[in-house]
Amino acid sequence: MRRDDRDDPFDEFFREIERMMNDVMDDARARGGAGGPAASEPSGADVHLDVYEEDDSLRVVADIPGVDKRDIDLRCDGEVLTLDAAGDAREYHERVRLPARVDEHSAAASYNNGILEVTFDRADDSANIDLS
Repeated sequence: MRRDDRDDPFDEFFREIERMMNDVMDDARARGGAGGPAASEPSGADVHLDVYEEDDSLRVVADIPGVDKRDIDLRCDGEVLTLDAAGDAREYHERVRLPARVDEHSAAASYNNGILEVTFDRADDSANIDLS
């Protein structure tokens, strides 16, 4: 028995999925992703970032490949860490609200194989006041 594809109940469903995927790919190309015409232009990239709270310190680890160490700019005001970095093909701009107040002057940073690690000492929450 020969099957007639015109009567396939899933045919319309698969055509709609294919249309939606084409729309998504066209949008990605228009934004410069997925090999589109603007793919070689620098653009803001998402930063994969993790924050680890330890007993008396805070550690931020960010995955920012494709930039040179000299092109990374870090700033912290004790509550927010700002990361700006630019390479030949990528730019990163990220502001991270830290989960605890830190002593920004205690910061130590390293960058190796695209992984940025910044550690801070926690700031004292408040000073004890002796009542006399």
